[in-house]
Amino acid sequence: MKTLWFDPVGDSASDALPDVRPETMPIDVIDTYDQVVIGGGITGLTTALLLARAGQTVAVLEARHIGAAATGHTTGKLSLLQGSRLSSIASRQKKSAVRDYVEANREGQAWLRHYLERRGLKVDERAALTFASTASGAKTVEEEFAACRAHDLPVSHVDTPELPFDVKTAIRLEGQAQIDPMVVLRALADDLRAHGGHLYEGVRVQGLKHGSPNVLSTDAGDVRADAVVVATGQPIFDRGGYFARMHFSRSYAAAFTVDEQIPREMYLGADTPSVSLRTVTRPGYDGELLLVGGWGHEVGRTGSERQHVMDMLAWTEKHFPTARMVARWSAQDYTTIDQLPYVGPILPGVENVQVATGFAKWGLTNGVAAALAMTGRILGNEPPWSKTFRPFRTSEVTSLGALGSALSANGQVAAYMTAGYAGLLKPTKKHPAEGDGVVGHDGLTPRGVCTVNGETQSVAPLCTHLGGVLRWNDAEQTWDCPLHASRFDPEGNVLEGPATRNLASQKASHDG
Repeated sequence: MKTLWFDPVGDSASDALPDVRPETMPIDVIDTYDQVVIGGGITGLTTALLLARAGQTVAVLEARHIGAAATGHTTGKLSLLQGSRLSSIASRQKKSAVRDYVEANREGQAWLRHYLERRGLKVDERAALTFASTASGAKTVEEEFAACRAHDLPVSHVDTPELPFDVKTAIRLEGQAQIDPMVVLRALADDLRAHGGHLYEGVRVQGLKHGSPNVLSTDAGDVRADAVVVATGQPIFDRGGYFARMHFSRSYAAAFTVDEQIPREMYLGADTPSVSLRTVTRPGYDGELLLVGGWGHEVGRTGSERQHVMDMLAWTEKHFPTARMVARWSAQDYTTIDQLPYVGPILPGVENVQVATGFAKWGLTNGVAAALAMTGRILGNEPPWSKTFRPFRTSEVTSLGALGSALSANGQVAAYMTAGYAGLLKPTKKHPAEGDGVVGHDGLTPRGVCTVNGETQSVAPLCTHLGGVLRWNDAEQTWDCPLHASRFDPEGNVLEGPATRNLASQKASHDG
């Protein structure tokens, strides 16, 4: 099923938000732009709009369509209380860095709220709560309470009478918001065009030749730019080794009609698995829908993604017996080894190529903050807090936690690489059941075979990034790389991750 936000009915189709049609990029000669932004999510489109407003010639290149990755699959919470995020950062960083993180998110939230209100678009104000039902989770909540209070976030301890299960402790922050992320993206794209910017969907960037100007190779031809912003979730260029400096996770969400009373505020659990709750209104449904999310895991590193989804649905049915699912989707998120986002030059001294990544599931505030930081750097008014997020910083090497995290992550990569190639030693099953996929060999040829919608297809199951052996995602029918989180559809087309090239398709052997 697809994300609830891609439903064309409702606010996203209002007169204030005309349908955003993709432009066609000429394949022969393409002009040089002042700025090319790669990625059509909240970070990329906000950056592009800010630059276009400043008089820059700007083009956004999006490999699929706006909102195709993290932004279009978020739960749409615009909050400074972010589960246990602040205490996680505080455990690795100096107090000044935590303060800068809060200030960045505060400015990102304020900018986005002001933008939506000025456009006359809906901002649904709600309180945000972090809660726990276990003793270990309660300890985490208390650590978050202390971190928030230490950095001027006025959280308070509260009861949670509207939750249909026992809660040991909870903290609350008033005046936060929930939004429809696709409404935001369509508005940004519309404004970008109004300011002379360009949005090219269906154009995949595959390489970068750094220089003056930079030359981007795409599947539609070369594009030249004085400066480049890489806002692709995970940077698609290997410069800087970002793929080795982050953790990659997938989590799940579903929307339900519910007959009984549902919680009205925005909730996020500190237990494992984490549980996210909020309401949402959509045309065609009476009253509010319940949005449930969580049950995350590392990309490609679980026995069955489908089981995570089933666990989420079982939890929902247990606590909301009348729940009937109307949409289900998942999202991919990136967390850096020292917990702070990476925002700034892709390499030290390379000022005309910037990256933004590592938002750890809080891209609506962090993504806008990153846009403010990068455009400020370009235009000469960089926010003072943004220096904390520059990609190459001392906290990565001075923090024992960060070093341990990096060693653990890359040790797991080596283990999954070895296990993946060992898995190629077995013959490939030629006719997987509907919705299933398998990896093995056919003679001397590595082969990944899957069956989706009654059609059996075969691909070379080696990631086009660094050759990791792919695993079948049985919840979403995709090929996922357990090394650095690239993902491909059943035909082998790139969906996300550092990979920029499709898998080689193979003619499946179906005899026998």
